[in-house]
Amino acid sequence: MKIDFQKSDGLVPVIIQDEQTLEVLMLGYMNEEAYLKTEKEGKVTFFSRSKNRLWTKGEESGNFLFVKSISIDCDQDTILIKASPVGPTCHTGSRSCFFTDYNQNFIFKLEAIIKDRYDNPSQESYVNKLRQKGLNKIAQKVGEEGVETVIAALAETDTDFINESSDLIFHLLVLLKEKGFTLEDIAKNLESRHQ
Repeated sequence: MKIDFQKSDGLVPVIIQDEQTLEVLMLGYMNEEAYLKTEKEGKVTFFSRSKNRLWTKGEESGNFLFVKSISIDCDQDTILIKASPVGPTCHTGSRSCFFTDYNQNFIFKLEAIIKDRYDNPSQESYVNKLRQKGLNKIAQKVGEEGVETVIAALAETDTDFINESSDLIFHLLVLLKEKGFTLEDIAKNLESRHQ
């Protein structure tokens, strides 16, 4: 699909979304020149309305947005870019320009952290220590945490239940990684079951 830059006097809104967590990071505007530069260089470049020029996000701070995918909406006048951010996106130092209380999709970030621990193992990393014990131990930990979650749900405090549930999800993410699967695989499976 071709973007219709003429609908809004040559500028179209661009939504930037974290490619791992899917959190909306910011909104900016592009003209055709900014779009072509973004495509060519793989770094998000906007047309700054206040500076009246092209502006590559991170040109001063180093907090670039590296393009992972570009989608165009059905009316061909809005762009969605999934990007890998380097550092905080907002000039205030926040991860997002939208002041949300927490990263609603932190579980995807956690999955990325676990992947990084696999790719770059360190002696201090709990994930690395668990991984060295092998698949059986990782699977056993999921079972243990599952039982502890049930016990907390039935006989302990809400705080205990939340803590045990968090441990269960963490260890399940490690098991998924160990088996070569991702949350995306689980989501697609659940979605197919829903249909």
